[in-house]
Amino acid sequence: MKRVIGIGNALTDMLVNLSSDEVLTRYNIARGSMSLVDSALQSEVAKAVAGRPHSLSLGGSADNTIRAMARLGADVGFIGKVGRDSTGDFFEKALTNLGIHPVIFRSDSRSGKCVSLISTDGERTMLTHLGAALELSAEEVVESVLEGYDCLYIEGYLVQDHTLIRTVAQRAKALGLTVAIDLASFNVVAENLDFLRALVADYVDIVFANEDEAVAFTGESEPINALQSISELCSLAVVKIGMKGALIKQGETVVHVGIMAAAKRVDTTGAGDFYAAGFLYGLTEGLDLRQCGTIGAVTAGKVIEIVGTTLSDEAWEDILNYVKRVKTERYLF
Repeated sequence: MKRVIGIGNALTDMLVNLSSDEVLTRYNIARGSMSLVDSALQSEVAKAVAGRPHSLSLGGSADNTIRAMARLGADVGFIGKVGRDSTGDFFEKALTNLGIHPVIFRSDSRSGKCVSLISTDGERTMLTHLGAALELSAEEVVESVLEGYDCLYIEGYLVQDHTLIRTVAQRAKALGLTVAIDLASFNVVAENLDFLRALVADYVDIVFANEDEAVAFTGESEPINALQSISELCSLAVVKIGMKGALIKQGETVVHVGIMAAAKRVDTTGAGDFYAAGFLYGLTEGLDLRQCGTIGAVTAGKVIEIVGTTLSDEAWEDILNYVKRVKTERYLF
């Protein structure tokens, strides 16, 4: 598995640091969730937090993963849809500048946007208006888009379009690609449970889930039992258990990998995406499960030290030094 292409919602993120969770209560927003909203509600919430510290960056779950993999040195591409606007131009150009092969479709609708509300403990709650991203269709992602790649990485948030996600996964499997999916958010899993379980059973080889997503997907309250349940549907299961690290199961092999302690937990936005990036990068390098999990822990540990998902060159240098140690010295958590 050398070349990986991701497919997901092409979004620009507005990251807002909250002083309290009052706005979540006011608008009855589940803390830590990802909710699809209309433009009016997103704008209303954005106005409610106007004046709070904020920043803009490229976003979207699969895009975060693919961008991080590119910085690690992987050969990657990304499939998404944006508007014929300056935001869409920025998105596509940024991918190209990172050495990512962009398969970007265009729409007359506005480019998608995510307002990410960051609580004081770093937990993030996302309100997403997909805009043009919502219009990506199965008819556009033809077989030739996937040819030459070894792995298709799907973000679970694409589940708003069952036909798209099922058709693209089916085409990838027919071409011999490994199919990986991140389950995205516990509420997304709960709302699409039957579809996601069928999708994983029929087409998916690798599943990434955090503890809440694993519970929603399996009904098992204990992470080790959830891991076992997921592994019965796919060949490789990864359940992230917060400060306790991650549980990984492939065949009869079960591995527990710890975390890299962050200097400061600032913002959990993208932590799961960066974990998947590190893990998949390890697979492209032919590393074992513990090494893959360690690199995932390194990338996730670094991204929660900042607001957003755009790490500095210095941070990436630190990550690459850790990765080198994992490869050559088997430096493990």
